[in-house]
Amino acid sequence: MSYLFVGLGNPGERYKNTRHNIGFMVLDYFAKKFNLKFVPKFKGFISYWNNHYFLKPMTFMNYSGESVKEAKSNLKIPEENIIVIHDDLDLKLGDIRIKKGGSNAGHHGLDSISKLIGNNYWRIRIGIGRPADKREVINYVLSPFSKKEMEIVKKVLEVTTEKILEIIQTGEVKNERIFL
Repeated sequence: MSYLFVGLGNPGERYKNTRHNIGFMVLDYFAKKFNLKFVPKFKGFISYWNNHYFLKPMTFMNYSGESVKEAKSNLKIPEENIIVIHDDLDLKLGDIRIKKGGSNAGHHGLDSISKLIGNNYWRIRIGIGRPADKREVINYVLSPFSKKEMEIVKKVLEVTTEKILEIIQTGEVKNERIFL
């Protein structure tokens, strides 16, 4: 049984290390740790390791579903074996929640995926917190983490990598909350 791990983010240097790109950051951290190489395919970059796939859609966040649908169809991965790693405004920085299905909570990347493949996939939600002013959400998610926040992000990357490895080793995904 193979899993497809999808890290959400936006392509390009402008978005590197921004809150919205935490999914890319997780897969990049995992790839560096296990020496994975990404190649262009399925409107994104994909890697294969230990019978599992790792995808970074290059369609921009709001169209992530196009890349995920193409990979799902070509790799014949069932929806319940797709695990999407993404930022979550409703969780504080350092909180991680693993959950199957549920609300997209206004996340346009998840909306795009759900419209094209359904809603029965797993999510690894990584808390980024909310801006004080709700009108600043777009600027907030597209801004980089501060140096202080990056200390927490490094721990998040380590813990999330451990969770991915645990899923690969056990073949099981389970609902879980982690507080750092």
